[in-house]
Amino acid sequence: MEKVQFGIALFLSLFLAFLTDVTAQEILLSQQEIQQIGERVFKNECASKDENLIAWNEGEDFMSLGIGHFIWHPKNGKDSFEESFIKFLEYAKSSGEQIPAWLDITPFPACPWSSRDSFLSAQGDSRLMELKGFLIKTKPLQAVFITRRLEESLPFMLKSAPEGIREKIALQFHRVASTSSGVYALADYVNFKGLGIAPGEKYQGKGWGLLQVLEGMKDQNEAPDAVGEFARLANAVLEDRVKNSSLVRNEQKWLPGWQKRVNSYIEQEEIACLQE
Repeated sequence: MEKVQFGIALFLSLFLAFLTDVTAQEILLSQQEIQQIGERVFKNECASKDENLIAWNEGEDFMSLGIGHFIWHPKNGKDSFEESFIKFLEYAKSSGEQIPAWLDITPFPACPWSSRDSFLSAQGDSRLMELKGFLIKTKPLQAVFITRRLEESLPFMLKSAPEGIREKIALQFHRVASTSSGVYALADYVNFKGLGIAPGEKYQGKGWGLLQVLEGMKDQNEAPDAVGEFARLANAVLEDRVKNSSLVRNEQKWLPGWQKRVNSYIEQEEIACLQE
């Protein structure tokens, strides 16, 4: 199967070599593998149903859009989490994709619905119908966008991490990314819980993003199953997030779903091994 680079494939640039002594490596994925990752993320976030491409979850102050439930904040909403929907719009436009006219302005607008209640009462709004059509049409492009976010993640994490652990972070990243199921785990977790480098991605000074998971992983000799080790650490990091969160948010209610999602990384690795 022909391999392509992220652009469509993951590529660690010279910037990575500048930040760490670890030799930059390429992670090659076929277009089919990228779309398979997108389908798995779509299943995780939307139960593979188009009607779930637009959502506003209870207890959240932002809308979730697309196969990856990209975050979109209202104008006066909190911006504690990365606003990934705007980044997708930027990517879609740069790729030549036609964006609904009401969205295609500079800068891209904030979410026009101010709360979950206002969103639920606006189900007949023509903008929502246009938005859903756009999200259905661009599902393949969203899969590429998700993998591109992974392409960009390692240099950002290395720049943010203390110099003494940069080599470990890079090595663990490459260990997990050595299989397509491992790339799925990394790409999904970045989409799911972020990099762990933004101030809003921490409770009581402790983050829950990809950086924190990789930082906690053991060396290969101690844990040869990289994807399994990644999943176990991700579950532990998410448990710590819940412990450190405000009781008002009641994040415990989300933990079983988060862990089910993380456990899919192990299941996917087992399926891949059986197919080899």
